[in-house]
Amino acid sequence: MRIYPAIDIKHGSCVRLTQGLEDQETEYFHDPLEPARIFKAAGAEWVHVVDLDGAFNGKPANFSIVEQIAALGLKVEFGGGIRELVDAEALLEAGVSRIVVGTRACKDHAFVEELLKRWPEQLAIGIDAREGKVAVRGWVEVTDMPAISFAQKLAEAGVQRIIYTDISTDGMMVGPNFEGQEEMLNAVPIQVIASGGVSDLHDLTVYTEMAARCPNLDGVIVGKALYEKKFTVKEALDVAAATV
Repeated sequence: MRIYPAIDIKHGSCVRLTQGLEDQETEYFHDPLEPARIFKAAGAEWVHVVDLDGAFNGKPANFSIVEQIAALGLKVEFGGGIRELVDAEALLEAGVSRIVVGTRACKDHAFVEELLKRWPEQLAIGIDAREGKVAVRGWVEVTDMPAISFAQKLAEAGVQRIIYTDISTDGMMVGPNFEGQEEMLNAVPIQVIASGGVSDLHDLTVYTEMAARCPNLDGVIVGKALYEKKFTVKEALDVAAATV
């Protein structure tokens, strides 16, 4: 089970939002490269980078920062505003290892098919859900589409990996929606990265137990708990390494 430390970028700084709300922002580092260096020094292989400016405005806005993070030797999983093929290609050329597409994937199946044709191994579809329904446009708009139905449709199309985020728990430090995550894992035969709500090492231990039952649990994204110093990346990696 992998650990994906998260770096959310807004106006050039590393921030965290509560439940994805744009007006519920806390800045943790003025320079996003600082946490990236900390995570790499602790042994992280991957980082999950979200361009919040891109998510809200519909086009990635922090290419240079992402390029610098990748240059540190980290594998970068990047999402936020990827709604055109040209942007996806530019990010991969900038050193991004995996692109995450959310909003347009929900609205345009042909776009997903084109992404799969070009970059099947480097693509993850982000499914963000509120009360089981898919949310888009930086979580501002909630659709009528059930998250599990959408995931199953993506699996049928050939998508190999999704990132499933429970918005209600994200940034709340109250623990993940384990039941919802396991329901998703059991509903699809593809790799799932869990996101939202990890608040302590016990939450990660629960995920390692889940990984033993559900081998398609690729890993867990961890954000606010790291910034609030509830545990370190090294401690998280040690727990993840205990996956049975």
